[in-house]
Amino acid sequence: MVSTNKQTVIFNNKPTIIGNYSIGGPLESKGPLKDYLSYKLEDDTLNENSFEKAERKLLEHIIFGAIDNAKLQLNDVDALLGGDLLNQIVSSSFAARKFGITFIGLYSACATMAESLALGACLVDRQVFNTVCCATASHFSSAERQYRFPLELGNQRPPTSQWTVTGGGATILSSKGKGPVITSATFGKVVDFGIKDVNNMGACMAPAAMDTIMTHLKATNTKVSDYDLIATGDLGKLGSEILVDLLERKGIKLGQNYSDCGNLIYNKQEKVFMGGSGSGCSATVLNSYILHKIRNGDFKKVLLVATGALLSTTTSQQGDSIPGIAHAVCIEGEQ
Repeated sequence: MVSTNKQTVIFNNKPTIIGNYSIGGPLESKGPLKDYLSYKLEDDTLNENSFEKAERKLLEHIIFGAIDNAKLQLNDVDALLGGDLLNQIVSSSFAARKFGITFIGLYSACATMAESLALGACLVDRQVFNTVCCATASHFSSAERQYRFPLELGNQRPPTSQWTVTGGGATILSSKGKGPVITSATFGKVVDFGIKDVNNMGACMAPAAMDTIMTHLKATNTKVSDYDLIATGDLGKLGSEILVDLLERKGIKLGQNYSDCGNLIYNKQEKVFMGGSGSGCSATVLNSYILHKIRNGDFKKVLLVATGALLSTTTSQQGDSIPGIAHAVCIEGEQ
């Protein structure tokens, strides 16, 4: 493992993705990526009496699913890395009770999937652990009533808002085996452009995505055209447009190989305004569509730049601006 600067790591041993699993909720299971999902939910309550418990159960499902997909037993996994959007990452920590293995709880809001992959790859590359599971999820209904309003109020959503994905994904990283590999990662800095609108997450996160992409390209001596896909986490339609504009001002032009997971996961007919969001957004898209395309050879080199808005209801109500974060991982086809 070589650190090219204080943010980017190049992996010597290239941790391998030996298994993965994804779940989509009822709305997500009707979208463009429905055929790539490992499991489609018909009922977003998962037979639980609260949406928070449903989110917990969803996480348990994807972790078990990824371990099974990797053809491993639970005791083959050395550590679980994960987080979610709920206060004190309770979905992940409560789900971790099921597994009885080392748990490393993480929080980067909607950037948690890339954070867990980057940190997990560091641990595997340095042989701290042989096999780790990286997982995160989100639920529309639990996130809505924590960050905004009770669903029962039926509040009108502004045009700049996004739709929290009910779904999630888990990835198994190992020092052995065959599969796509993680070749490098860039840990992001907190970037704040002073935006305070809690219904405009794309604008809050776009500056952080710009900073991380620029840092990664410079540190790895690569350019946009070197990647078959550069996918941001959940900037949505408006945030993606802002990112393109910000990077063009810096002399970097994103081309047809750029997309956003929040734009990929829903159809226009689903009326989700600016697209998908939530920690489950990039986790679901990565562990369904993107990894499928890499394994099939359609993509040889992908840069996933998961994005997160680091706000809470407390900071928003006190009038604070919303800081953003973005972490990036480079995934390449089987070596």
